[in-house]
Amino acid sequence: MASRQTTITPIDGSVYVERALADGAAIEKALKAARKAQSEWRSVPVEERGRLISRAVDAFVARGSEIAEEITRQMGRPIAHAPGEIRGFEERARHMIAIAPEALADIQVGEKPGFTRFIRREPLGVVFVIAPWNYPYLTAVNAVVPALMAGNAVILKHSAQTPLCAERFAQAFKAAGLPKGLFQFLHMSHADTAKLIGGGVDFVAFTGSVEGGRAVQRAAADRFIGVGLELGGCDPAYVRPDANLEHAIENLVDGAFFNAGQSCCGIQRIYVHADVYKPFLDGFVALTERYRLGNPLDPEVTLGPVVRAGAADQIRKQVARAVRAGAKALIDAKPFKAAKRGTAYLAPQVLTVTSNANPIMQDECFGPVVGIMKVRGDDQAIRLMNDNPYGLTAAIWTADADAAVRIGDRIQTGTWFMNRCDYLDPALAWTGVKDSGRGCTLGRVGYEPLTRPKSFHLRTAL
Repeated sequence: MASRQTTITPIDGSVYVERALADGAAIEKALKAARKAQSEWRSVPVEERGRLISRAVDAFVARGSEIAEEITRQMGRPIAHAPGEIRGFEERARHMIAIAPEALADIQVGEKPGFTRFIRREPLGVVFVIAPWNYPYLTAVNAVVPALMAGNAVILKHSAQTPLCAERFAQAFKAAGLPKGLFQFLHMSHADTAKLIGGGVDFVAFTGSVEGGRAVQRAAADRFIGVGLELGGCDPAYVRPDANLEHAIENLVDGAFFNAGQSCCGIQRIYVHADVYKPFLDGFVALTERYRLGNPLDPEVTLGPVVRAGAADQIRKQVARAVRAGAKALIDAKPFKAAKRGTAYLAPQVLTVTSNANPIMQDECFGPVVGIMKVRGDDQAIRLMNDNPYGLTAAIWTADADAAVRIGDRIQTGTWFMNRCDYLDPALAWTGVKDSGRGCTLGRVGYEPLTRPKSFHLRTAL
């Protein structure tokens, strides 16, 4: 009898989905079908690929309301916010489809008498996408759509917390008429996942924890295949004295607490110039206290549960460690009536610190918690922002764009924002440094890891 996986909804702790895990025979069958489909798909013109995948996007978006509710039930995001993931999915997918003909076109290297020379980008074969639960469609689409557009087949393994997301991808591609076997999903154990990486696929696109990224890299170590890793974050922001404080407060509260803080690019550390520290802090706390914590199926709720009760317990322990290390907690949990130990519901928390060594300023906290620290100026802010093992995104609030660029050049990060945060622009490369990972997705450069260059050197005159 095949093993099974169970999805517990954080809304009330009940079983929401159960699925059988694929056994070895099913995994081998899927891999064989993917290779067969890819051998034909690679010859399909990129414009035709785009036409079919655009139809899949249409089919997906048409079921947006149903899919959004499933997101809420699987991982707890408020139903008022869940439709934004459908819009983000569509934006990214359509952009990557639109730029594919140019991004995948032959690269001309200049004329040379008697020769024709160019570089062609070839598909890799079978791309294995491992996606997490926190943004189940946005993380997956970053690799799934460009991999298919580049001429690859795709096998998707989604988190056990969000198995329906993999199934909705498959339904959309089937409705669009994609060749059988070209896109498949597998519900798999960790052991079988490692085995597939170590002996079957041609590229792995993984989004998840640092620990998970290391496991993926180890599994691929004996084979010369590419690995794209989008891992953790402990993302900083800097508020300069010339910032629009109302805008900065509104953006940064949202950047810290949207999706219950369960975002690798959410804001966890805020450095505020001494000249504006008190009004910023007062406004930040006041806006945080306006959040409504509760059942995410209630359209009035703005803060849902974290993914599971165990995660809530871990976040509470992280807050307690920060307080023991000198942080001061500013939010009283009592008004947040839904926050109860033993459940996935917990109140948001704002911590002030005086040392960047405090755990909340160093360790990833995947929950609605933010640390705030006063700084004297740009140089100190830069030093503290870089003093962290992660480097996914960082942001600055200022009226001076030249200063933003100058400071951004000194920040160790994959994406640098001015006057915004916690957002992916599909025209730009999504990448991280340090423990936030390696490789990139999205934008024109997002096609490079999903293809290999082949040089054509033709002597035409003898």
